[in-house]
Formats: sequence, structure tokens, C-alpha cells
Amino acid sequence: MGQLTDPFRQERIDLDQEMENDADVGQVKRAEDWKGTIRRVWAYLSEGKRALYFVIVMIMASSALALAGPFVVGMTIDNVVYDGDMSGLVPVLVLLSVIYLFHSLSVFLQHFVMVKVAQKTVYRMRTDLFAHLHKLPLTFFDRRRHGELMSRVTNDMDNVSNTLNSSVIQIFASVLTLSGTLIVMLYLSPLLTAISLVIVPMMYIGMKWITKRTGKLFKLQQRNLGELNGYIQESMSGQKMIKSFSQEEQVTRGFMARNRTLRHAGFWAQTISGFIPKLMNMLNNFSFAIVAGVGGILALQNMITIGVIVIFAEYIRQFTRPLNDLANQFNTVLSAIAGAERVFKIMDEEDEVSDDRDKQTAGEIRGEVTFESVSFEYGDDEDTLQDITFTAQPGETVAIVGPTGAGKTTLISLLSRFYSPVKGRILVDGRDVDTIRKESLREEMAFVLQDSFLFEGTIMENIRYGELDATDQDVVQAAKAANADGFITAFPDGYETMIAPDGGGISQGQKQLLSIARALLRDPAILILDEATSSIDTVTEIHIQEALGRLMEGRTSFVIAHRLNTIRQADQILVLNEGSLIEQGSHQMLLRQDGFYADLVRAQREKQIV
Repeated sequence: MGQLTDPFRQERIDLDQEMENDADVGQVKRAEDWKGTIRRVWAYLSEGKRALYFVIVMIMASSALALAGPFVVGMTIDNVVYDGDMSGLVPVLVLLSVIYLFHSLSVFLQHFVMVKVAQKTVYRMRTDLFAHLHKLPLTFFDRRRHGELMSRVTNDMDNVSNTLNSSVIQIFASVLTLSGTLIVMLYLSPLLTAISLVIVPMMYIGMKWITKRTGKLFKLQQRNLGELNGYIQESMSGQKMIKSFSQEEQVTRGFMARNRTLRHAGFWAQTISGFIPKLMNMLNNFSFAIVAGVGGILALQNMITIGVIVIFAEYIRQFTRPLNDLANQFNTVLSAIAGAERVFKIMDEEDEVSDDRDKQTAGEIRGEVTFESVSFEYGDDEDTLQDITFTAQPGETVAIVGPTGAGKTTLISLLSRFYSPVKGRILVDGRDVDTIRKESLREEMAFVLQDSFLFEGTIMENIRYGELDATDQDVVQAAKAANADGFITAFPDGYETMIAPDGGGISQGQKQLLSIARALLRDPAILILDEATSSIDTVTEIHIQEALGRLMEGRTSFVIAHRLNTIRQADQILVLNEGSLIEQGSHQMLLRQDGFYADLVRAQREKQIV
């Protein structure tokens, strides 16, 4: 029976529990961050100071004109209508027309200019956020969902944009209107002003009760929206896997759970904040009744005039309307501050560039690579790599083999400075890579990965991504060297063929050939191949192996491969197991040792026979 009378009881219980869980984490930080967040948004706004000053002048003008209209009407009633002198109505009507015309013009101008200022501000904030995201290390992206980050760039920034477009003007206008109204009311009748303001404590109590709850709710709503976006992005990216394992129903249930959580927070945030206009409307009517009743009594006693009552009747609405606007905008501002706070938290993350400013450029690299007692861990207690030591001479091909989880990709990530070792050091041409700027070091490297990523755009643009200054002829030469020119020219549009998002529309082997062409165009000193021929048919593999042979010629190459027959010609092979370098040598040397590597070779041969 209780569920019938209160269908949202369980939702409120769940929501209260979630807000309690967030209270210790969010409440203190929110109070501390509000001022800092507002200051930082103001710093962006203040870049258009002249436009802001113009907006403030227009707000002051519109507020003054809004006060002047009712005052003129009241004085006209006392001095023209009440005395029966109708000849003075025409000038008054002309004056009122001018007042309200300029009031409308000032309102239009302030909104027009403020929207322009707001859009420029959000443009700069979004640009800074996006640029900063590309300066952050991979470790930052490893521990965050991409969809949640997308939510900060889109939803949170839109929230800030909408607030700047409208709320800033309304807040300034409301404060000025309140101040001006109060001054004129006190001038006309301090007694009636004091009686009229009896509603202010009621407004304060009601607003305090409402905003105390909506602040947490709007922040929770933003967080839940980010989580939902992250889940959607993950589901869209993994559609092939979801359908392959027939997990559509499970994914839908996960979406429904997150969507339900967002609905709970959104329902109560909007429901409780919706009390504000109802409360204000009730108190507004109450104040009007007070002015009409008490004002009538004072007029009968000749303490005030009928015109003053008319002015007060309009002013009390102008007094409660800004309070209502402030109350409504307060919730919007709370939500915008929560969004801006989330944006600035990303922008405050330490980037890769800041610690590279005092470091040297890579210069011309010969390709000698040395690992000296390198160890690394991802944050847990167990080392992913332990005491790795080896040297690759310029132009050598170094193959890295081992079972899944042995640390092969991690070793390459350390060389690329995507991560930093916790012990030991890595040298390139005798220089510690920690003394070389990351961007400069990576400019001397090229990567051909297992899952080749292609951007939405033409084939020409995707190959040129390896060297943006390359000419069309350079791109074509690289494609020919990579054995990719044949299938490219077979397309009706050739090199101008558009590739769908994430490389859709072409085969995995073709993607690999385009990646090799991209690497050839870069002309790197150090080449990294991570499972470059996995999941490729035999015919395509031949083309890829030929292209890779041209690409690796004269370059220091690191090859991660599961197919051991593809690395027989490597100058040295590093055998990793459980994060340790357990064997090292050429293919024939390791076979003669009859150790772990020899076991891997025999196991693959038996698998191929079967």
C-alpha cells in the first residue's frame, strides 16, 4: 500500500544513499572550488572587457528605464489624472513610449553583445581543454573512460555556454533592479516599504531549503550523465564484440541501470528546483495583497497617494521578480559551476609538455638503444618489467617475444616515453631519454601497430599523417614502396577515396599497408612494429613482409611478433616471461640453448601441423 501512495519512495532512498556517499568527497571540495572556478571563468570572460563594460552599461540603462516607467505612471495619476487635467497626458504618453522603446533597445543590445562574449569565452575554454587533452600522458587516459571525457568537452561546456548566454545578464539585471527598486520605495514610503518586505525572510528560508538540496543533486546529475555517456561510447565502439557474443540484452540492462540512475538524479533535481517559481509566485501574490490592503488604509488616512500605491504595486512585482530570477538562475549557475569545475579539473592535470620545457631536442638519431636495469610497474605491487638490460645497435632488428602479459608492449611504451621506468634508465645514442623532449624523440620514431588506426578522411590525408609537409608525389612514392598503390588506384577515386570513421570500408591488410606507407613517409630512425602481421591472410602477409623489409632497411627496428617464423632473420631476439628477460640471442643461438624460446618454436610448429 505504501508503494501505491508514494511510488518514488524507493528512488528517493536510493538517491539519498548516493548523495550521502558523495557528501564526504564532494561537499567540502565544492565549497572550496566554487570561488576558484568562478574566478577562472571570469578570467576567460575578462578577455573581452570592452564588450563586458558595454553590457554592464546596457544593463544599468535597462534597469533604470524599467524603474522609470512605473514611476512616471504613478506620478501621472497623482498630478494629471487625479486633478482632471487631461491635457498633460500626451507628453506623458510620448515620454513612456520613449522610455519603453529605449528599454527594449538596451535589452536587445545587452543580449546580443553578451551572447557574442559568451560564445568567444566558451570557444577559448573548449579550445584550451581540447589542446590540454592532447598534452596529457597515456596514464591519464588509461584510468578514464573516453565517453566521460567527451561529456566534459561537450555537455559540461554547453552547460557553461548556456549559463553565460543568459544567466549572467539576468543576475546583474536582477541585482541592479532590486537595489534601484528598494531605493525608490524607501524614498516614496519607508513604512509601506518595511511592510512590503515582510516576504523577504520567507523567500530566504524557502530558497535556503531548496538550494541546499539542488546543489548536490545537480552535481550528481552531471556525474551520472558523464558515466552514461562513457557507457554509450564504449558500447558503440564495441558493437562487433557485443554482437559476436550475443550480449545485446546484457548491454541494454547496463544502459538501463545507468539511465535509471541519471533519471533519479534529474527527476529530483528538477522537481525540487521547480518549487522555486511556485514559491515565488505565491509570495508575489501575497506581497501584492499586502500593498493593496495596507496602501489603501494609508491612502484613506492621507499618508500616501493613489499614485504611490500604483507605483508600489508595480515595484513590489519588480522586487519579487528579480528575486525569482535570482532563485531560478541560482540552480542554473550551480549546474554550470559543477560543469566548469569538471572541465578545470581536466585542465589542471599535469601534462607531458610542462616537464619537457627544459629538456633538449633529440637532434639527428643514429638508432643505438640501451636499456640499463629497467624496471616498471603500472601502480600495483607487482613489477610489469624487472631489471631489463640489453643494447640494440644502429640498424639492428630486435624481436621481442613471449607469452601474453610478459611485458612486450610495455617495453616499447617505455622506449617511446609513454611511460617512465621506476628504476634504471633508457639510452638513445648514449643519451638518457629522460633528458630528451618526448615530442622530439617521437618525431624520430614510427609505429606500425596490430590495430592500425585510420582517421575519417581521404587515403591521401591518412598517409600524409606521417609527415604533414609531404607533397602528393611523396605520398604516392611511399604508398608504392609499401605495396599499397595497387589497391589504392583500384578505387574509383584513387588516393582521394574517403575512408569511413575508424577505417571502415577497407580490409585489415589494406589498413596495415597504409600504416606502413605512413611510416615510410615519416622516414624514422627507430621503427616499432607491434604484431604488424597478425590476423592477416597469407597472400596479404607476403605483400606486408615485402613492404616491411623496405621500411626496416637501415633502421633500428623493434618487432613484437607471435608468429616466430617471421623473426628468424632478426639480429637479436629478446625472450620475456613474467616481466623478466630470460633469454637473449639470435634465432639459431636460442634454438641451440633449447630453452624457453625453443619450446615456443616447437609449440607453434605442432599447432601448425594440427
